Formats: sequence, C-alpha cells, structure tokens
Amino acid sequence: MAELRSITIGDLLDETASRYPQKQALIYKERNLRYTFEEFQQLCNQVAKGLMSLGIQAGENIAIWATNVPEWVTAQFASAKMGAVLVTVNTSYRVHELEYLLRQSESTTLILIDSYRDASYLEMIREICPELDSCEPGELVSERLPHLKNVIYIGNERQPGMFLWSDLLSRAMNVTEEERIARQASLEPDQVINMQYTSGTTGFPKGVMLTHNNIVNNAIQVASCQNLGPEDLVCIPVPFFHCFGCVMGTLACVATGATMVPVISFHPKTVLEVVEAERCTALYGVPTMFIAELNEPEFDKYDLSSLRTGIMAGSTCPIEVMKAVVNRMGASEVTIAYGQTESSPVITQTVPEDSIERRVSTVGRALGPVEVKIIDPETGATLPTGVQGELCTRGYHVMKGYYNMPEQTYKAIDNEGWLHTGDLATMDEEGYFRITGRLKDMIIRGGENIYPREIEEFLYTHPKIVDVQVVGVPDAKYGEQVLACIKIKEGESLTEEEVKAYCDGKISRFKIPHYIQVVTEYPMTASGKIQKYKLREMAMKEFGLDPSEQGTA
Repeated sequence: MAELRSITIGDLLDETASRYPQKQALIYKERNLRYTFEEFQQLCNQVAKGLMSLGIQAGENIAIWATNVPEWVTAQFASAKMGAVLVTVNTSYRVHELEYLLRQSESTTLILIDSYRDASYLEMIREICPELDSCEPGELVSERLPHLKNVIYIGNERQPGMFLWSDLLSRAMNVTEEERIARQASLEPDQVINMQYTSGTTGFPKGVMLTHNNIVNNAIQVASCQNLGPEDLVCIPVPFFHCFGCVMGTLACVATGATMVPVISFHPKTVLEVVEAERCTALYGVPTMFIAELNEPEFDKYDLSSLRTGIMAGSTCPIEVMKAVVNRMGASEVTIAYGQTESSPVITQTVPEDSIERRVSTVGRALGPVEVKIIDPETGATLPTGVQGELCTRGYHVMKGYYNMPEQTYKAIDNEGWLHTGDLATMDEEGYFRITGRLKDMIIRGGENIYPREIEEFLYTHPKIVDVQVVGVPDAKYGEQVLACIKIKEGESLTEEEVKAYCDGKISRFKIPHYIQVVTEYPMTASGKIQKYKLREMAMKEFGLDPSEQGTA
C-alpha cells in the first residue's frame, strides 16, 4: 500500500505537473477539449487568482452547483490552490434543499450552470435571491442568504447580478503570481478544503468537512488498489459532487498522473463512446450505471478492449453484473469499494487479485493504514470474527466533523476517534468485510443515499398529512425504492398523484416516494416505537415485491 503523505491539493497538482508536464491531464470528448498537466496547472492558477480577486479568503466557503463540466474540475483545484473550501451541491437539488445548503454552509460564493434536465438553476437561485436582478456582480445583499455575495455563471450570456466564468479569467490579472504563490504556501494539509452535504437521520443534511490530508491520502490509497499510474485513462461518469467523482476520480488521477476522462452527465451510450474513442483503461460507476451500459442495445458494437480496471461502489453489486463487467467489458481487475462521505470516502476496497466471488460477496479489506472494527452497538465491545455488529473506523480518513454541528459530530465520532458508520457488518478470518444491513434507516436507491427523516420532515408540511413514515422497499433496477406510509387528517382525502405533485420541484426527483400507502395506524413496539421493518414487510406483500430481486436487474 502507498505511504501516507502530508501535502496540500495545490502542491500535489504542481508536483504532478512538474513530473508529467506534456502528458494529457484532462480530456472531454464531448467538448473536444484536451489539457496537458502543464496547461491544466496554468488554468487552475489563473482561476485561483480570479477567485482571490473577488476578495475570497482562505477558509471561506464557496459552493458549486453543476454537472461534470470542465469548469467543475478547474474550480476544484483552483479553490484548493487559494484555500477556499469547495462546497459541492447535488445536481438534483431543488429550491428547498439549495437554500438550506447555502444558508447552513454560510457560502459566500455560488458557481452554477444554467440548468440540468428539466430544472432551471438560474430560476431557482433567482427565486431565493430576487435581489440579483438589481445588484452589481459581487455586491449581492440577500435577505434569505445573508452570507452570499458572489454568483458566478458558467455560461456565455450575461446574467443580472452575476459574474461570468470568463470574468474570473480576466480578473486574474488583478492578482500577482507572487500573491497566489504566497496564498498557496500559507495553506496547511490538515485544513478543511472540501465540504459535502450528506443527509442525516435528524432530517437535516450535514456538511462533512474534509481536509487536504483526508482526501489526498484516500485518493492515493484508492488509486493504489487499482494499480493506477500515468499510463491510465479513467472514465468518470459518476457525479463530481460525490466523493466518488472528485476524490476517487479526479484527485486519484492527479495523485498518480493518470488522465481524467469525465462524462458531463451520465448516459450509457456516451460512456461507451468515450471509453472506445479515448481507449480508457478504467471505468467508474454505481451498479445501476454498469447495468445500463451492459443493456445498451448496441453494446456489442463498442470496442472496450482497452479496459483493465475501475471501481464499482455505492450499493451492493449483483454477481452476474460483476461477471459481465469482467467478461463482456473486459475490466478484469475492477474493484469494489465501501465507505461514506464522512470517511473521505473509502474505508475498505477489494484488489485485482481477489476472486470475483470475493468482489461481490465482500467489500474487501481495510484500505491501507486505516483501522476497522466491528462492535456491539449496545455495549461498544469489539466483536469476534463472523459476528454481526456496527462497523467503526479510525485513521487519517475520518472527517474533521460536521460544519457548525458539534453535537452531530460528537454522535458520529467517539472520544477515541472512532467514526461510527451506522452500517452493520461482519469480518472474516482473513479480514474481509461483508455489509449486512444498516443501523440507520438509510435507503440506497441507485447509489444515492436517501435518509427517510428528510423526506418525512418535508411531507409533514403538507396540510392534509398528519403523520408519515418513509422506508425503503426492494427494487430490481435501483436496489431500493422509497415508500411513504401516510396518515391523513380526519375527513380529508389524498391521492398518490397529489403527494407526488406536492414533492415535484421541491425535493430531488430520486427522493420522491415511488410507492405511497395511506394507513390509519403504524405497527408499534410495546414502548411505542414505530416498527419500520413491519411497514416494509406489509408493503412488500401489498405491492408484490420480492426481496430476492433487490438489485438483481
């Protein structure tokens, strides 16, 4: 395994650029765009100076709301060079979620594209900040978002109250190279540089604070498990706003000199075209992405013979899918990774030498110099091999904490520095871990983590709903789907269509309940606690769902 390093992201990029100046760093087939490491380094330096010209200080939070566009990657490394904390925004967010994130993170700057799918980002930010229509760029005074000053639009058409991305490039001349170098030199590897929001059982998303050390070292370890090197080209269709995209993807490439080959937004045909055209050697994805690629009608016409490795993560991989990735795609060394945002993200990973059976029945062994143990959730005692308990981990990869949420941080990380994942697992005699369930009620739908409480909190705001319980139920395509069991006010009626219409545009599409049941009472324990597993069993019976089909499409 690779050694731990103490280095900032900016210095890491400079190191790689000095080692491989003329090697391809970043390729966007969709945009016909190619940068060498030297060119990419210079562009990041320019954008870093542009951000500094806006008065943004080291440690200040700046948010980015965009698909995997080239500016996202540049912003990631430019912000790291000048010390701003990059707050990543889920591309599926809607008004309610965006406003909460920007307010809770105290972000002073928002970088955004115009739209994604059927959602206009520009309309949403204007709904939250109508003051944009009448302010000068950089002088926003928002009633709802008092910290937000700058909005930067990734586009060509000038928008009221916003800077254009091109303005950042031209404003760079207002900051000297000496000032940028001094800023970069002032940064420490243990400072927070990345913040990602993960939903919580409290119903409110939490900002996970990750340092240079956290994510640089996790990227290095993840790359080591795949034997990534300068000769590799990594196709990255997973979103950058997740650690999968921006740590295991872009940062792992920069750490090793491999070439980043992102896909702007996932479409199976596009992925296959990019892998073939650029001769990618590694491919990333959650199982549903690999399933979609394998089921692409013209799959067999693509030459994927360059593929060697990659990562499948996000949810359990069915064995037939893994076999198809190895045999039909040719990615014989594809690995499985497990973790969570709070652990930067990877805790355990398989290696190419592991058998296919190992790669689908386990999530590998502890990644590099990290500690992992299985404990009794009630007593905290460490359990012997083969006994199910909560998986806990400790080491360089554990987050600094949740932003402005000390109580939540204390609940997640104990006094001895162990991160309690909330996942149930077992460990065998050879140190391989199996994830067996969740202490929390989290739902994983197609690789997206969904916390029932967040949806419950939202549905409580419906005037006809008196109570709601949200659980996950098996689904052959996505692994799990969202079920809402709703109690309505006496004398009222409520249809499934009304509930879905109420959610539309207010919460992310993947969080909108797929199944809706109107109930008069919930199954309870003697102490009055709702038994969610019984709600799940009742729904499976009513909707004819087969638990053995979970994630086996």
